Amino acid sequence: MASVILKNVGKRYDDVEVLRDINLNIADGEFVVFVGPSGCGKSTLLRMIAGLEDISEGDLEIDAIRVNDVAPAKRGIAMVFQSYALYPHMTLYDNMAFGLKLAHTPKAEIEAAVRGAAKTLHIEHLLDRRPKQLSGGQRQRVAIGRAITRKPKVFLFDEPLSNLDAALRVKMRLEFARLHDELKTTMIYVTHDQVEAMTLADKIVVLSAGNIEQVGTPDILYHAPANLFVAGFIGSPKMNLLVGTVSAVGADGVTVRYDSGDVQRVGVVGTGAQVGDKVTVGIRPEHVLVDHSEDGVRATVLTIESLGDAGYLYAQSPLAVDGLIARIPPLERRQKGSQVKFGAAPEHCHLFNAEGNAYPRKFIEQLQVA
Repeated sequence: MASVILKNVGKRYDDVEVLRDINLNIADGEFVVFVGPSGCGKSTLLRMIAGLEDISEGDLEIDAIRVNDVAPAKRGIAMVFQSYALYPHMTLYDNMAFGLKLAHTPKAEIEAAVRGAAKTLHIEHLLDRRPKQLSGGQRQRVAIGRAITRKPKVFLFDEPLSNLDAALRVKMRLEFARLHDELKTTMIYVTHDQVEAMTLADKIVVLSAGNIEQVGTPDILYHAPANLFVAGFIGSPKMNLLVGTVSAVGADGVTVRYDSGDVQRVGVVGTGAQVGDKVTVGIRPEHVLVDHSEDGVRATVLTIESLGDAGYLYAQSPLAVDGLIARIPPLERRQKGSQVKFGAAPEHCHLFNAEGNAYPRKFIEQLQVA
């Protein structure tokens, strides 16, 4: 196992800056997920750690050794790509053993490594088959097994589940979690799917346009997003965002007045906030109180989406950045076009200033202590 440390790392292609001032400390044995929209630089960052892309500036350390100029094969890493990259004419055993044979590893060691990896991944009974005889999930396990046989210090995964169907993705997420618990090896995983990030990671790194927006545990990113970008990206369905103006600042939080005249009290530390400041209130769908809150805004019902165990009410308001969503009881119904009041308890609200940065929530102090 090994730590991975990036210090002021940047990446340029000629005059185009792709990543800038990346500072990150990945502890020994951590499962870290890079997440962000397409084009944010997450795969490029992973490839720089692997040695498949040059580092334009800054330093990369693996196991306390600077590896900027070290060849990929000597970095002690193993990478699993989106495509399985298996040799179609070889059996699964030979696919998993291929790298070890190239390294002139003794046959006994190859046998032990392949059999051990296959047992870990529950594919011992498939070793005599060829890739075309396998499902997508089985092929991905072989690709992972090939990486395991190398006994790397760090595993790198570049969107390994993107080619699988929804049900298999869920199953493979559980397999990745089990694998990390069993191997206890440092793992870095790239995905655009924030559900994968939330369910797998010890620590999530949220990237946008070549910058790190926030680093933290899934709980911290969900309950205390650092800015509007993270608030809108983490969470499904996404957070409701409503634009208003500060009307009062007190010891118990900040009161926001909307252009409609409605108000919403927000339980945040309002240090620096002043009456008249433009702000954005954030409320998660599960925290919306429909017609059961003194605070809130009027909105027009668009539709209700029923998922069996819950329902989602979609509404619109001129104050909302991108529509409104509330989680409601599964059998609750509202007439399309009717008026409802969207509000929430102050302790469940988020607040962002004009620059998009979050005010500290009073609740989050308890979360960080826990």
